[in-house]
Amino acid sequence: MGQAHVQRALVNALDQGRLHHAYLFTGTRGVGKTTLARILAKCLNCTASGRGDEGITSTPCGQCDSCQAIDEGRFVDLIEVDAASRTKVEDTRELLDNVQYAPTQGRYKVYLIDEVHMLSTSSFNALLKTLEEPPPHVKFLLATTDPQKLPPTVLSRCLQFTLKHMPPERVVEHLTYVLGEEGVAFDESALWLLGKAAEGSMRDAMSLTDQAVAFGQGAVRHADVAAMLGTLDHRHILGLAESLADVDVQRLLAEVAELAEQGPDFAAVLDELSSMLHRLAVAQMVPDAVDNSHGDRDVILQLASRFTAEDIQLYYQIGIQGRGDMMHAPDLRSALEMTLLRMLAFRPQGVPKPPRTPLPLRREPSQAAAPESAPLEAVPQPEALPEVQPEVQPAPQVESPAQPTAPVAEEESPRQEPPPWPVEAETEAPETGTLQHAPEPAPVLEPDSAPEPAAESDPVSEREDALAPEPQVLPADESDNPSGKLDNAQWLQCFDSLGLGGLTRNLAGNCLVESDDGTLLTLRLDPSQEAMQAEVHQARIERALQEQGMPRRIAFYVAELSTSMETPRQREERLNKERHAQAVDLLNHDPHVQKLQQAFGAKLIESSVKPADALR
Repeated sequence: MGQAHVQRALVNALDQGRLHHAYLFTGTRGVGKTTLARILAKCLNCTASGRGDEGITSTPCGQCDSCQAIDEGRFVDLIEVDAASRTKVEDTRELLDNVQYAPTQGRYKVYLIDEVHMLSTSSFNALLKTLEEPPPHVKFLLATTDPQKLPPTVLSRCLQFTLKHMPPERVVEHLTYVLGEEGVAFDESALWLLGKAAEGSMRDAMSLTDQAVAFGQGAVRHADVAAMLGTLDHRHILGLAESLADVDVQRLLAEVAELAEQGPDFAAVLDELSSMLHRLAVAQMVPDAVDNSHGDRDVILQLASRFTAEDIQLYYQIGIQGRGDMMHAPDLRSALEMTLLRMLAFRPQGVPKPPRTPLPLRREPSQAAAPESAPLEAVPQPEALPEVQPEVQPAPQVESPAQPTAPVAEEESPRQEPPPWPVEAETEAPETGTLQHAPEPAPVLEPDSAPEPAAESDPVSEREDALAPEPQVLPADESDNPSGKLDNAQWLQCFDSLGLGGLTRNLAGNCLVESDDGTLLTLRLDPSQEAMQAEVHQARIERALQEQGMPRRIAFYVAELSTSMETPRQREERLNKERHAQAVDLLNHDPHVQKLQQAFGAKLIESSVKPADALR
C-alpha cells in the first residue's frame, strides 16, 4: 500500500526473470517491509504456473499449497529470523549451516531476516561470505529501520529498496476503505486525527483505529478519538489564526481561555500555531504545495488570503522567539498570551484593516494591463530632460555646493519645499521663481569662464554636477498647469516636490498615472507593491497634492506596468545609472587616473564610484 515505486521494480524483475540473490528493504516502522518480503517469497515459490523456474510470477495465486503455507506461517523453506533476539555469531552460523541443502517444499529457500541492523559485527562477518556467493536456490530478504548501521560490505551486496513514509492522506484513504468494508460508522475528521497520530506508519494507524472502535463502542467519532489520543483540538488553533487575521484581541484571549479549560500544553499550542503560520506562508506562495495533514487544505487557502505575507512572516518569527522565552515566563499560559499580543502589537500600523490577498502572490501578468495603457500618452515628455542639461551644464562653478545635495535633502526633509533649491530661490514664488532662476546663469555668464578651469579643475566633479540640476525644473511644468489634469509626465515632474518619504514615497514611486478627471487621480500600481496599499499612505499622498495646489482623491489600480512609461522610481534608478556610468567614464579618461594605471597597474573599481552628491 503506497509503495508503487518498489512494487514496479519487483514486478518487472519477476516478469523478466532478472532476480537478485539479496534484497534489502528499509523504511520506518509499520510501512510494510516484512509484509512485502513475505509477498516476494510467495512470488518466488508459487506453483500455480508450474514447479520450475517458469512458474515464478509477479501475481501469486494465494491458492496453491506454497502460498497457503506461507500465509499460515508453516512453509519450511521460508526461514524468518528476528535479528534483534539472535544477535550472536553462533546463532548466525547455526542458521547458515543448512544453506547448502536444497529446498524441501518450494522452489527457493528464502531467508527473511528482520531488523538485520541488530546483528553483531561477528555475525555480519559470518553472513558476509554466504551473502556474497550464495547457492542458486537461496534468496536473502533483509529488513531494517536503520540501514546506516549496516556495514558497507553488506549494503554493496544487496539491492536496496526504501519504503516511503505514509502521508496522512494515504492513511485516511485506507482507513476509510477498511471501516467501510467493516461497516463501522466514523467521522472523517476523526480519521485525520488518527492519520496524524500514526506518524507515517500504517500499522500504527490500524492499531489506533482498533483502539478507537473499542473506545467509541463500535464507532469512530471525533470527540472520542481526541479524548483517546489526548491531542490538541485543531479547531482551537484555527480559531487563534482567525483571530489574528481579524485583529480581534477579545476573541484571541477568549480562545486561550477556552483552551485553558482543557488543561493543554501551552507550548504545544504555540508550536501548532507556528506550524499553521508556516502552512499559511506556503499557501500564499504555492497553493498546490500546502500540507494537508489535517484535512483542512481549503480552510488554509481561504485563511491565507486574509493575511499579508509580511504579517505571516512577522507572526512566525515572534512565535518562534516566544517559544524560546516560555521557560523564563512565570507560567506557560501568560507566556502564550503575551506572545499572541506581541504579534498584534508589532503588526505594521500602515495596514489598519486586514487585506484580502489574492493567491498565489506571484501571479501571472494581468491580461487587461496592455489595452488600458493606451490613453496614457506621456512618453514624449521625458525627452525634455536632455534639453535642460545643456543650459545648466556650465553652471556648476557657481551652484555646485548646493545642487548635488538635491536627492538627499528631499529624503531627509520631506516637507520642505523645494529643498534642493538655493537659498535665494526660497524667497520667490515656489512655482515661477525656480523657472526664472534656472536659465539665468546658464546662457551668458558661465560659457566664457568655463573653458579656462576645465583643463585644471577636476572634470569628474564638474560633469557630475551637470546632471544634478535636473530637479530644479520639475516644478516649472507643474506651474504651467496648476489646475489642469495630470498625465504621467507631469506626475514624474511634480513627484519630488510632493515631499513624500518612507513607505509612502516607495508606494507612490511605483505608480503610473492611469487617469485624472480633475477630482479623482487613478494610479496604476505595480503588483509587486500591492501589499503596501493602506489608507494612511493614500491620505498622505492626497495631502501632499493638496499642498501643491492639486486637490485630488487617490485611487489605486493594481495591474502590470507599461514598459513604454516610467514610474518615478524607475526614472530615479535610470538617472542614477546614467550618472554612475558618466562618472566611471570620466574617471577612466582622467589623466591623473591614467598615470596611476600606467605607473602602478592600478584598476578602477567601478562599484566604488559614487556620485559627488552622495559623498557630501
